[in-house]
Amino acid sequence: MRDVETDSPRTTDVQHPAARTTGPPPPRPVLRRLAAPAGALAAVAGAFAYVGTVDPNEPGHYPACPLLRFTGIYCPGCGGLRSAHAVVHGDLAAALQANALAVAGYLFCAVLWTVWVVRAARGRPFRLDPGPVHLWTAGTLLLVFTVVRNLPFGGWLHP
Repeated sequence: MRDVETDSPRTTDVQHPAARTTGPPPPRPVLRRLAAPAGALAAVAGAFAYVGTVDPNEPGHYPACPLLRFTGIYCPGCGGLRSAHAVVHGDLAAALQANALAVAGYLFCAVLWTVWVVRAARGRPFRLDPGPVHLWTAGTLLLVFTVVRNLPFGGWLHP
């Protein structure tokens, strides 16, 4: 039987939220921490597998770039699918010719994903917080790439 004190008021084991100690949450298991990077990898691998299977060089498989179709100007993404198709097939020269900036983007994303996986495996959060300088640099790079590929001397950047 339970010992019950009759003199003291009845209390519960629940503490007031302000009385709880705030510390780091307990670490999650490694497989659970790696679930998000694994899901992202599966999605990207599926997209690259589809583009590798369905050739963007064949007309009718993908929609045309609206900017190119209506203005005749190559956008920064023009040739990106052909570049991804060439990367899947191991043809780096064709990938660079189709869209060199996209190949650099694939490499950048692969490095970011690797950092994400390593940090997740070690139990550290991954936070991508680019500052204004990084954003202005990326925007300037996209603008210069777009302008140069549409000028007569930038014909080597055409998809």
